[in-house]
Amino acid sequence: MSETASAAVPAAPPRTHWARAGLLGVLLAAVVCLVALAFTWPSSVVEPEDVPVAITGPAEALAPVEAALDEQADGVLELIEVPDRNAAVEAIESRAAYGGIVLGEEPEVLTASAAGAATSGIMAQLHGQLQGMAQQQAAAAAQAAGAPEAPEVTVPLTDVVPLVSTDERGAGLASAGLPLVFGGMIGGVGIALAVTGAWRRVLALLVYAAAGGAALAGIMQGWLGFLGGEYWAVAGAFGLALLAMGAAIVGFAALLGRPGFAVGPVLFMLIGNPLAGTQFPPEFLPAPWGALGQWLPPGAGNSLLRDASYFPGADASFPLLVLSGWAVLGLLLLCLGRLRGRARH
Repeated sequence: MSETASAAVPAAPPRTHWARAGLLGVLLAAVVCLVALAFTWPSSVVEPEDVPVAITGPAEALAPVEAALDEQADGVLELIEVPDRNAAVEAIESRAAYGGIVLGEEPEVLTASAAGAATSGIMAQLHGQLQGMAQQQAAAAAQAAGAPEAPEVTVPLTDVVPLVSTDERGAGLASAGLPLVFGGMIGGVGIALAVTGAWRRVLALLVYAAAGGAALAGIMQGWLGFLGGEYWAVAGAFGLALLAMGAAIVGFAALLGRPGFAVGPVLFMLIGNPLAGTQFPPEFLPAPWGALGQWLPPGAGNSLLRDASYFPGADASFPLLVLSGWAVLGLLLLCLGRLRGRARH
């Protein structure tokens, strides 16, 4: 074979050292364990604490019921006294409470299946307890009056904010968290790799957030029927979450280079997604993890999406500020990365 022909053949890459190959296997196994832990740990430590529930009724009825609930569910509930049933409904619709208890001549338990299966389960248990208390009181009154038997008492369980009929179990709303997180990461990584120029990346991020938000809302709400609410409100929630995560990834990649691409999977997938509150609200996770999850884009995005879908009267300023803050942070990091690149040249 001639020297020219042999020169055209590319040299084989050097073989990986045995120790390095073994270390890589150990590290990859550790990553798998971290992923498994991130997605299974929250469900293993779920323990509701200080779940806000509105309660109203005559003073003589409130005291014994509150005492009984405090004894039976110590630390689980945070009972919020409100003037009347309308105020309890308003508290639920504004997400100040997950449910309500109405005492008096017409006792009733209020729930909101759109708030999540975990809180709906708690309200169902409270309904059973209140039903038992009401029946005992009726039996005592009948015995005091000399009646042969007590009348059967029925305590209604009213769903104030129900899920849409096409997603009665709430599985669709819970599953919306994954496209939210993956969408933000895919957009950020794709733009950081394929687009050159800071302002061009900003344009790509804005177009991606607007188009992605509109498309996801169309799929999840219009096609699959998993979400309620106004279409543009849902699209805006999706779009702002995509912008927050995408901008953060683009910014970290511009500033740190290749290591910046790891920020998205670590912050948003391994940490933010398990703490986002898609399955369990923040009150069900040990402090401070539940609150921390709401400061990250997956948690804020999930909260904003639930508000847009079912709780238009809720104060959405906190998730709006969190998502906007992450978007601004990403754009600032992108500018810093641009200045750093100019300084090198």
